[in-house]
Amino acid sequence: MAAASGGEANEPRGELTVRTIAMPADTNANGDIFGGWVLSQMDQAGGIAGVERARGRVVTIAVEAMTFIRPVRVGDVLCVYTEIESVGRTSMKIHIEAWARRFQSDTREKVTDASFTFVAIDDAGRPRPIPAAD
Repeated sequence: MAAASGGEANEPRGELTVRTIAMPADTNANGDIFGGWVLSQMDQAGGIAGVERARGRVVTIAVEAMTFIRPVRVGDVLCVYTEIESVGRTSMKIHIEAWARRFQSDTREKVTDASFTFVAIDDAGRPRPIPAAD
């Protein structure tokens, strides 16, 4: 696969967590994929990584410094990568990157990244301690 250009990392950071195709129903008025759809995929990926690390329910409480670098287009395969950056008593920061494999192409480009904060919660929705790593 061809790497991204423009001074960014050539390889995604973290583990592939979500992979999905961008469909026409997900477009904005410009015909590009709606940024909220990309954010939603990233939040889902972060939730998956957070649940695995916290061994239970987590909720998103913050998204920091999200910048859309390039548009996602209909037919692109969106690949979302996650990496746990830090773990506190009840919360964790997860670095999340979204990369697009362009439709009918081997070209792969980073389209956005952000740091998400998740809090582990119990069945009543209250913060709970995150277990120590294995």
